[in-house]
Amino acid sequence: IAKAVYNQIFCSFEESSFLEDVREASKQPKGLVSLQNQLLSDLNILKQEIKLISRGKCLIKERVRAKKVLVVLDDVDGDDQLHALVGKPCWFGLGSRVIITTRDEHVLNLLPVNEIYKPKELDFHQSLQLFSNHAFGRGQPPKEYVEIAKNVVQTAGGLPLALKVLGSFLFDKRELNQWESMLEKLKNIPHEDVQETLKISYDALNDIEKEIFLYIACFFIGTPKDYANYILEGCDLYSTIGIEVLIQKCLVSIGEDHMIKMHDQL
Repeated sequence: IAKAVYNQIFCSFEESSFLEDVREASKQPKGLVSLQNQLLSDLNILKQEIKLISRGKCLIKERVRAKKVLVVLDDVDGDDQLHALVGKPCWFGLGSRVIITTRDEHVLNLLPVNEIYKPKELDFHQSLQLFSNHAFGRGQPPKEYVEIAKNVVQTAGGLPLALKVLGSFLFDKRELNQWESMLEKLKNIPHEDVQETLKISYDALNDIEKEIFLYIACFFIGTPKDYANYILEGCDLYSTIGIEVLIQKCLVSIGEDHMIKMHDQL
């Protein structure tokens, strides 16, 4: 979504930068400095490489404030990344826009954010179209694949990542028995690439939060949040804050009926 928005509006700004996979890039040696160098280069400011985070922050603050820029930080998971790359609104010129994507809503509370957009799951029609584009190179499945394609889409549960991964995996599989075998597997075991991506949010939890997540996954899906919290607090798991962390990381959600929900792929 962020990339699509960026492609639509970047031409309305003097300069623009899209920093992909900030979480992973920042873990590399000199990762934050490399991201600062890329940002300054994208914004046509950098004349020579910087080697210190503090110097990068100064350059961004001093040189960008006179420009109307668009900056997108993709997959941020820590305040150190935010402070090194976008600091404060006053670092950027009038009319500038900074878009941040994250798996953890708490990260967005560390800055004076104007608006938070929470993507919704795709509806069935949108899901079938996205899946078909990746599986068949067209917006709808061929007639002989309609029913099984619909079944795969239902299993993915409106999750764009799962739809793209599964569609790409099945692109060169043209035997219906291969599709049926894959569908049966997916009902019990998510595709490895989907599993690895979703596991990133789980791995970021501490041990108590992981325990709360597992209890909820096994016993409390579809139960009232207050009931689950009452039981888990009785187990000394500090679930009042723990459940809130899971919600912020999009690992669970609370419906309008106050029931705990979790995506099928999790």
